[in-house]
Amino acid sequence: MNKQYLYEKLSKIIDKDDIKIDEPMKKHISFRVGGPADVLVRPRTEEQIGEILKVVKEENIPFLIIGNGSNLLVKDGGLRGLVIEIADNFNSVNVEGNIVEVQSGALLSSIGKEVLRNSLKGFEFATGIPGTIGGAVSMNAGAYGGEIKDIVKSVRVVDMEGNVSELSNEEMNFGYRHSYVTDNRCLVLSCKIELGSGNYDEIKAHIDDLTNRRTTKQPLELASAGSTFKRPEGHYASQLIDESGLRGLSLRGAQVSEKHCGFVVNLGNARAKDILDLIFVVKSTVFNKFGVMLEEEVKILGEDLED
Repeated sequence: MNKQYLYEKLSKIIDKDDIKIDEPMKKHISFRVGGPADVLVRPRTEEQIGEILKVVKEENIPFLIIGNGSNLLVKDGGLRGLVIEIADNFNSVNVEGNIVEVQSGALLSSIGKEVLRNSLKGFEFATGIPGTIGGAVSMNAGAYGGEIKDIVKSVRVVDMEGNVSELSNEEMNFGYRHSYVTDNRCLVLSCKIELGSGNYDEIKAHIDDLTNRRTTKQPLELASAGSTFKRPEGHYASQLIDESGLRGLSLRGAQVSEKHCGFVVNLGNARAKDILDLIFVVKSTVFNKFGVMLEEEVKILGEDLED
């Protein structure tokens, strides 16, 4: 792919300051590792997003859509093609009664503060989840007994031809960590969330309780992508890892968290390879001891660094 050619083509759609060539992905994912993306672009309007997707299709360019990068691990060789970042460049939140309309780049934490300010309940479970509403809708994120599918009224998406459509909750085909968006080549533009009226103090107390549970049990002070492994059927990944004697195990700059064994963390100077090698050690050790093969929850993308 000719990066300069793509840069010039994209610069006719958006401001050149919002286009980066050879951009280090460690600046854009919560693991704080990862090599460069060929080109990274940060659109600010729906029209720009639609036009960029048209270019992607016309030029047959590999592409990746990211939000806050909170569930990604990019390898040290980086990403080929185009990364489309939908984050604080596309993050408005508008409350009308008990309906909240949000652009896909809005952080769940920011939405949580806004709905609390309006004494709306039902979003508490999502307030502490890292990432954007676009990513949460795409994968039907959930925590503490709640899921995005429980509160989403409708979702606006754009396809590769630039066509915008609004899908109902039923049409989104929500399932465990997937939706219509993960099954089709499209991008979330915005969504409407339907919440209930509540008492400000009660809602805040619920949020504070969940926040306390997260901060005391999860290694939020270290870079990670949240839970590294999916929950295996009939088991808990963290328990299997702990009972395999792996709590606190370090490999170069990566570590199995001492606070929560389900988290592999970056101690500060890890490379993606360090994290991947430690994930391999964890999976193989747990399998040898319990016969259970753990599956990564984090999405692993990109190319290995050439020797």
